[in-house]
Amino acid sequence: MIGWLQRWVLNNLSLKLIALLSAVLLWTAVSREPVIEVGYNVPIEFHQVPEDLEITTEVVPQAQIRLRGPSRRVRELSPADVHVIVDLGTLRPGERTFDLTATQVHVPFGVEVMQVIPAHIRLTFDRRSSRIVPVHPRVTGSFPTGFGIVSIKAEPSQIAIIGPERRVAALDAALTDPIDATGVVGSATFTANAYVSDPLVRELRPTPIRVTVVTEKTSKAR
Repeated sequence: MIGWLQRWVLNNLSLKLIALLSAVLLWTAVSREPVIEVGYNVPIEFHQVPEDLEITTEVVPQAQIRLRGPSRRVRELSPADVHVIVDLGTLRPGERTFDLTATQVHVPFGVEVMQVIPAHIRLTFDRRSSRIVPVHPRVTGSFPTGFGIVSIKAEPSQIAIIGPERRVAALDAALTDPIDATGVVGSATFTANAYVSDPLVRELRPTPIRVTVVTEKTSKAR
């Protein structure tokens, strides 16, 4: 028994007493530290999103989290330390309401979640779809008297788009950024990007579009 005490209790006793005293002082300092509440606006993280589904709600709200804890610990927090997680693992197409509770908020130890605003969010989902659509160049400009555009050619003339099924089906074509062909006599080739009007639909493999504009003399100058 004496040997056990000497080995585990009395050995380095001074260092152990200093460590114990430090722990007591630290606990005392923390326990006397004022408790404060703050609010953080953080994005909502969606986990386990099914690969064949897309969120069709254009604006996904952020969450405001009311946190409570010791002032020093709370003041050292950054928005990156607070995570609001919604699991979409069993999702199907259609509308769905998700409750936002304190259990879905991940915060550092010692910080308490007091409130989540909004208490729930409602989102819409659709199956992911893709299709090929033609590219329509947008060409503007003024030309010498008697000259006019006789042909406009886009290369590639089609692109693949991807997004929510219903929104993809509603699109007939992609457009290029405006091309100013002012002063072209004969032919000239320009490079532009293509885009679609729906913000939730995107080009599957973005690539620059080469647009060739050909002008000819269509009438005699007066």
